[in-house]
Amino acid sequence: MNPSSREGARENARERENVKDGRKTIRVVLAEDQGMVLGALAALLEIEGDISVVGQARNGKEALEAVLAHKPDVFITDIEMPHMSGLDVAAELKRRKTGTRVVIVTTFARSGYLRRALESGASGYLLKDMRAEELADAVRRVHQGLRVIHPELATEAWGEMDPLTDRERQVLRLAGEGLASGDIAGELGLSDGTVRNYLSEAISKLGASNRVEAARIARTKGWL
Repeated sequence: MNPSSREGARENARERENVKDGRKTIRVVLAEDQGMVLGALAALLEIEGDISVVGQARNGKEALEAVLAHKPDVFITDIEMPHMSGLDVAAELKRRKTGTRVVIVTTFARSGYLRRALESGASGYLLKDMRAEELADAVRRVHQGLRVIHPELATEAWGEMDPLTDRERQVLRLAGEGLASGDIAGELGLSDGTVRNYLSEAISKLGASNRVEAARIARTKGWL
């Protein structure tokens, strides 16, 4: 099959995904690292006559691949997942200008996470304690080009500012996971001394006594 034929086949497959009971639907990809939660979200959304779940993923890498393959209208994702966080995936989709709208669904009711989500291009930020019909309504509103933010967080979106740089955040996140400086250096392609400098800056900015405390403070505020 030549390239144009393969592309045509993919387009036809997407068109079939886009139809339910003879009418067009909002195409959704879901990402959640807990299998039971992922299955429940998919089942709840599939009940809706105007929403089709065309892809599911249990880590950030799979999520990015699923969005690029299916080209959904809306991507619903948790924040903390293996390989890439939901925020990292959202930022990459924004960089690639895919046009897919992103909704974050999480347990983290923290203004720091909300701010980072909005900066990453997310159109929605919801908490997992919402009702199923609220999620479906949010998908429809985001698909229409609107922004949906959980009411508890709407007034806190621009609270205390995150003092960390992206690189300090990366280094501190890995340190918080228990990695030594040398391991962090290998993971990020930096020198050991550079990693220690980033950690020192982060510890100083957060008023912490060590890297573990700094990571705890940053995570509590939603900055990691």
